[in-house]
Amino acid sequence: MANSKRDLFLKRRLRVRNKLKREAGSKPRLSVHRSNKNISVQLIDDVQGVTLAAASSLEKDLGVVGKNNVEAAAKVGAVIAERAKAKGVEACYFDRGGFLFHGKVKALAEAAREGGLKF
Repeated sequence: MANSKRDLFLKRRLRVRNKLKREAGSKPRLSVHRSNKNISVQLIDDVQGVTLAAASSLEKDLGVVGKNNVEAAAKVGAVIAERAKAKGVEACYFDRGGFLFHGKVKALAEAAREGGLKF
């Protein structure tokens, strides 16, 4: 049986989220969403159910509006690291969802690590 790309994506997303739930402690979760035109990331506290910080390529001050490439992802990663530091968050879990850790998602993660986030 051949699985569609969507089915494989959903299976991957469930596998990643379930693994995070098993390991989750008091650290927040850095959740990434990638569409065809933009990339966004949220720092979520699952215990309280609130978003601590967010960044997206839709923000005009980043200068990458409507772009979804590796450079835009790196800028978004640097911004989320800066905003997380401002909120006092130094460590988190990286939730890539069903997206492969390659290309844009990897660039975002590396930029966030360089900005001081630990995951």
